[in-house]
Formats: sequence, C-alpha cells, structure tokens
Amino acid sequence: MSQKLLVRRAAVLGAGVMGAQIAAHLTNAGVDTVLFDLPAKEGPADGIVLKAIGNLAKLSPAPLASKSLAAAITPANYETGLEQLRDCDLVIEAIAERMDWKQDLYKKIAPFVNDTAVLASNTSGLGINALAAVLPEQLRHRFCGVHFFNPPRYMHLAELIPAETTDKAVLEGLETFLTTNLGKGVVYAKDTPNFIGNRIGVFSILSVIHHTRQFGLGFDEVDAITGPLVGRPKSATYRTSDVVGLDTMAHVIKTMADTLPQDPWHKYFQSPDWLQALIAKGALGQKAGAGIFRKVGKDIVVLDLEKQDYRPADRKAADEVVEILKIRNPAEKFAKLRGSQHPQARFLWAAFRDLFHYSAYHLADIADTARDVDLAIRWGYGWSLGPFETWQAAGWKQVAQWIADDIAAGKAMSDAPLPAWVLDGREGVHAAEGSYSPASNSVVPRSSLPVYQRQRFPDPLLGEKFDQGTTVYENDGVRMWHDGDGIAVVSFKTKMNTVSDHVLNGLQEAISIAERDFQGLVIWQQKEPFSAGADLAGALGLLQAGKVDEFDALVANFQRTSQRIKYALVPVVAAVRGLALGGGCEFQMHSARTVAHLESYIGLVEAGVGLLPAGGGLKELAVRASRAAGPGGDVFAELKKTFETVAMAKVSTSAFEAKELGLLRPTDRIVFNAYELLHVAKAEARNLAEGGYRPPLPERRIQVAGDVGIATFRMLLVNMLEGRFISPYDDEIATRIATVVSGGEVDRGSQVDEEWLLRLERKHFVELAQQEKTQARIGHMLKTGKPLRN
Repeated sequence: MSQKLLVRRAAVLGAGVMGAQIAAHLTNAGVDTVLFDLPAKEGPADGIVLKAIGNLAKLSPAPLASKSLAAAITPANYETGLEQLRDCDLVIEAIAERMDWKQDLYKKIAPFVNDTAVLASNTSGLGINALAAVLPEQLRHRFCGVHFFNPPRYMHLAELIPAETTDKAVLEGLETFLTTNLGKGVVYAKDTPNFIGNRIGVFSILSVIHHTRQFGLGFDEVDAITGPLVGRPKSATYRTSDVVGLDTMAHVIKTMADTLPQDPWHKYFQSPDWLQALIAKGALGQKAGAGIFRKVGKDIVVLDLEKQDYRPADRKAADEVVEILKIRNPAEKFAKLRGSQHPQARFLWAAFRDLFHYSAYHLADIADTARDVDLAIRWGYGWSLGPFETWQAAGWKQVAQWIADDIAAGKAMSDAPLPAWVLDGREGVHAAEGSYSPASNSVVPRSSLPVYQRQRFPDPLLGEKFDQGTTVYENDGVRMWHDGDGIAVVSFKTKMNTVSDHVLNGLQEAISIAERDFQGLVIWQQKEPFSAGADLAGALGLLQAGKVDEFDALVANFQRTSQRIKYALVPVVAAVRGLALGGGCEFQMHSARTVAHLESYIGLVEAGVGLLPAGGGLKELAVRASRAAGPGGDVFAELKKTFETVAMAKVSTSAFEAKELGLLRPTDRIVFNAYELLHVAKAEARNLAEGGYRPPLPERRIQVAGDVGIATFRMLLVNMLEGRFISPYDDEIATRIATVVSGGEVDRGSQVDEEWLLRLERKHFVELAQQEKTQARIGHMLKTGKPLRN
C-alpha cells in the first residue's frame, strides 16, 4: 500500500505568473494555501503577494474557478512568514529559473519544513539532482520536481521528476494527490534539461522554424498546415509562440543550447535572427500586442521575412495538401506527403521525419516508456496524437525505412543514427499490453497505482482498447450499458450529444429499465461535451414546414423526459463535463444529483437563439425560488438572482460559477479529474440508492411572484432597453421568460403546480419559435455558430 499524502495546508514559494496560478489552482481544489514572495520595499510587507493575488482576477483564462476564492489565499513573505511553513504538508517552489536563487531559498526554508512535508520544485528544466544537493539529509528523500504546464488550471499535464534520493512512497503519494485532487495527468520524466514535454515540444517548434526557411514558406502558411489539419490546436506553431511569449520561447531555446552541448541537433538550438529582432523591438507576442502576428483594426497581419515588414495574413493551406491531409488512412497519407513535390507537403514530411527521429533517438535518455512521451505531448501541447502514435499509425516499418533513407541521403537535420530497436522488425511501440521501454527492452503496462482504478476509461493510446461494458439497450439516440455493479450508464450517440427525438425516447426507456433492473442510472458521455442542447436543425425543419403541432409535441416530449428524470424511482445522476447548454443543462437540473467536472460550462442559452428554456428549466427555477423563499417569503428576491442568468444566456466558466449562477445546486459534487467523473457519479448513485432513495414528492404548491413579479421585471427591462443594452426583440424574449418564472398573470403569492408552469413554458416557447426573428436567429446560429442580435 503506497503512503498517502495528506495535504491540509500547502505553500507556494514565488508569486510570479506560475506560482500565483498554482496557488490559485490549489485553492480551487479546496487546499488551504499560503503564497510567499520577497517582502515589499514599501507599503505592507506582503505587498508583492497581495498584488499577485489581486491580479489573478484579471487573467484570462481565469486561474480561479470563482473570483471569491482569491480571499482564501494567505499572503506571506520570506522575512516574517517562514514560521507558517511548519504546518504545510506540501511546499511547491516556483521562483525564477535560476539555480543559485533556488538553492539559496532552499537553504533558507529548510529549517522550517516539517518532517513529513513534501518539497517540490516547479522548474521547467533545471536539474533536480543539482537542486536536491543543497538540501539537508532528512529532506532529500521528500524532494522532487513537479512541472505544471501553463496555465496550471487548464493544462492536464504535470511532469513528476524524481531525484536519485526521492522516496518511491513520496512520489506515489504526490502522484495520487496530483491526479485526484488537482485533476492532472502525471507523467514521470528523467532528470534531463526541459524534461519530456518541452524537450520534444520545443524541438518540434525549432524543426518547424528550420523547415519554414528551407521550403520558403510564410508563417501564416505554416500555421495553416500545422494546426487542426494535422490534429493540433488552432493556434498551430507560430501563433502558439506568440501566446507563450517570444521572450519565453527564446529563453527555453537558450536553456537547450546551454545545457545540451552533446545533443546531435545542438546547432539548431538557437533563436533565429528574426526572433531576436522582434524581441529587441519589444514585439514579444500577444502580451505586447505584436509578435510574429499583429492585429491591425480587425485584420491580422503577419511578419514577412522577405519584405522585412508585416503583410496581410492570407496564405492558406494549398488544395493539394488539404486533399492529402483529408486521407483517412495514415499510411497512405504519409506516402502521399513524402511523394508530393508541393513545398507545403515536403515541409510537413520533413517536420514529421525530424520529430520522429529526435523522439526515437532521445527516448531512452528522457523517459521510461514511449507512453510517457506521447501523453506528455498530448496533454502539454494539445496534440491529438503523440509523435510515436503518429508514426505507428502511419506504418512503423515503412516510415522508419524512409527516415533511415533520408538520414543516409543527408536530408535529415542530423546524421545521428536511429536506435537499433527502431529497426528490429517491430510494428510499433504501443500495444494492448503496454508501451515500449528501451531501458528494459520490453513492453511496460500502465501504472497499477490504486488511484488509476478510479479511471474506467483513461485517455487511450493507439492500440489500447477498453472494455465498453455490457449493452442493455440501444436506439439511434442512446446506448445504455453496465459493468455488473448495479449502476447503469446511458450515453448519447448524436453529434455534440445534442438532444433529438431518439435521445428523448431512449432516455425514457433507459429510466424504465433502470427502475426495473438497476440501483441507479448515470447520464455520462465518453467524450465532451455533456450536451450542446436541443437538435436545432431538426426543430427548424419542423417549423419551416409549418408542422407546429409536431413541434409542440416535440417540446412536450422534452418536458416529459425531464420529469421522468426527476421522478424516477432510482436516482438518476448527471455526470457533466464541457458544455451543458439548454436541454443539456435542464437534464442535469432535473437529476437527483449532478457530478460536474471543474471545467463545466453550463447555461440556459435559449435566449441567444430567440427562444426560452422549455425542457422544464424555467419551471425548476420557479420551484427552487419558491423553496428558498419559504412559506409567505419573497419569491421575487430569489428569482431575481437567476433571471439575468437566463435572460442574458449566461454560461458558467466553471462548475463553481454554475453554483453561483443557480444552475447547479449546493449539494452537487465537483470533480477535478475528467477521467474520474464516471467513477464518482456511479458512487453518488450507489450512495443515494443505499440510503433508501425516493424521488421528491410532486410539487403541487409552488408559490409564485405572479403579476407583480412580471411588472417588476418589466421595469428592469425597460431601463436596459432605453440604455440600448438589449434590442427590442431581446426585450420581448426576456419578458416572456419573466412571465414564465413568475407563474404567469396570477396574483402575487398564488400557488401553482408543475403542470401549470410547464404549460406556460411550452406556450411561450412555441409562440416564439413561430416568429421570423427567432427562425433567423436559429438559422444564423446553425450556419455561423454565433448568436444574431436582431
């Protein structure tokens, strides 16, 4: 049994960009955190940290899951605050990347670190063993490197770098904490400069820079072919560099040049002239408003090396290359890339070839297995496949032969030979039983650490297949399955997990089966999003064909499904991650409990397409307001909190914010690791069932705000309309929303039942749907993905 790391309190040393954001994420995770920095020269001693905490609210994307959490971070400084380290169980050092500064700080804090605390350095590439050398004997076995990727809240990767003296139990305790409590994907790296992610990732960027020049391509052209077309983020290569900061890029390149003199690719570890020139001018990328790309008015311009000036960024991927990249079979795709004479295709083959060559050559030095390299690149750089997976998918032997041929012909960036294992007749490095490890020359399975038992479906590598469970029921909209543990799971099969007729009927059937044969039911999707809401295209089709009765029946069926979820005789638990919009949000509002991943973006967004929530969402808000107000209480005051959320189609930026917006309940759970979501949701369903679950009694006495509520909302809306904050059509939609949540034109304080509110919802929804402006809004959203303000 591995030792548990119990973290009651944590400290982060260094309140720079990274340190402050790590402290923010620890606080998101409910860890009481002290943030340290130097004492301020003037004003309060903790001034530097106080400023950093204040700055957290301004950063985008937001490091804090809720702005209110900033107040929970304790500020401290190294002069007067070191006593506070004594009760910290985890200390993460995140000061500037200078060996001497880090070592000096360790000497200063060592006497205050308690006997069981773990000390970790969040360095992106300095030697962990060299850092450990200055620590007192009793602290060395509790020290290691932990490298969070920026921004720490959102990037899944955390690299764990043991020193020679680090205890295995300490590493396993920290790995478990990082995985479950902070939601990370942990990869072990060896103590080599830049570890795994940045060693391979930055080399990939350097090779792209080299080949951009070699094939005479523009920066915008390269970004067009190194982004989504090859399974990488939209920001591709050069725009990513602008986002990271060109000075940061240059610093990492310099680290490689200084620390890897023996690397056969060493001559490429230098910032090109144009990069140095941009930095000298202060054009550091996004943070400076200009870098490789720059925004001029609404237009994007890009640096042109020929002209030594910016030009419109309009060079795209060539048709011939797009056609090659569309080929589904990777082996055929790579053969075409290698055979093409088009400069863009030749560029892509060369960049992949040198990446494969570099990754294979260095695998044994930097990582234990090929799996660690691929996961580090996927989680740290957002690629859909890592370098070894890409190579294996394209046909390992053939690609290896091509690389060897190019090395022999002097076409590769380096003449270093491919390692012998690459050419030993293997078909690849990943298989169902594990991934290749050069150290043991064998295939090593995934970690058996108990924390990974919580991941029913880990992030799969090429060649890995996970048992899909036993299918209980399936139609065109859903699949219901189980693992033999008494809890059934239902998953949607539609695009973006939207809600169609098949999904509605399938859910109702799944609930009936669960009531009969299972203890509980979890609504969970194998991939994000949870659900982007109703199938708008299908709905628009009915309206345009004038089938209003069928449309009305569809809405009634939606409401029936929500009510079935709420009143099921077994607990229905919604496991939410990613988008849960419109109907997706309404389903989780009706569930017995929601288990939401931290990155859940939840909202009743119907107003954006000229509609109002009619899957029981407004009815539930009225029910919750009545409950919160209590008999004879002020229902309007409760409604006011959520009205704006719906009328403005607000979407939460985290599960915490969804609670603040009233879209999640205080009792709903928040999970940090997306791969543990199903495990926790099943546990919740089982707990509810074991506790003798009964659905709520029907809501027959819902106290409503009535006509006075509607009139009061109207006053708010008139002010917004006159101030031009909303359009006249927005005003009409919002008035109808106000009418439904207030229970219609009845006396204030009247009591109504759920059926009354559902009928109101449906009436206003169907009336809005028939309006030209709403149909224009729906059409615009389907075409552009953006709301129309008409």
